[in-house]
Amino acid sequence: MEMKKMTLEQFCAETASNQPAPGGGSVSALAGALAASLAEMVAQLTVGKKGYEDAEAEMAELLPKAAALREKLLDDITRDSQSFNGYMDALSLPKSTDAEKEARRAAMQQALKDAAQVPLEVAHTAAEAMPLAATLVKKGNKNAVTDGLVAAMMTRTAVLGALYNVKINLGSIKDEAFVADLKAKIHRLETDIVAAETAVLAESEL
Repeated sequence: MEMKKMTLEQFCAETASNQPAPGGGSVSALAGALAASLAEMVAQLTVGKKGYEDAEAEMAELLPKAAALREKLLDDITRDSQSFNGYMDALSLPKSTDAEKEARRAAMQQALKDAAQVPLEVAHTAAEAMPLAATLVKKGNKNAVTDGLVAAMMTRTAVLGALYNVKINLGSIKDEAFVADLKAKIHRLETDIVAAETAVLAESEL
């Protein structure tokens, strides 16, 4: 069954099993999807409400962006797990001859790169929910401000969680230029998302 179609109980049970996937990467994608869902909710609780007429157009524009993020990140729950499966498949390749060993080594290295790229993309996607949360905390329905704040916190968790799943793969990748490039991207994303969350939380008087 596709993971996004599981019930909450089924997904949690699958995560709690002795299988390595779904793991932290899939859970990070889910956290991002929940952040986007909260953004949609706050926007819908703002549109058409008295006293928020000035924010009407901005909220209407925000809704499809949040919906698209939610759908993308729900798909990423399965995509992250599949990226790990590629590495497991490479491990099972034959290694009787030198040629087979070299082919297996190359397949493992490529699978590790793929497994690093997927959570990096998830982190980039999830980070797009932070400016939405910022807008909602500033201009959204004040009765739902805590939902906007939780969206910001879930976004931070999604991004940092996905990035940790990038980091764990880098230690086994031999391509130094590839590793250096991803490390630089990770550092920028980590720094930016933590600062952005701090700024959003500071908007609230709670």
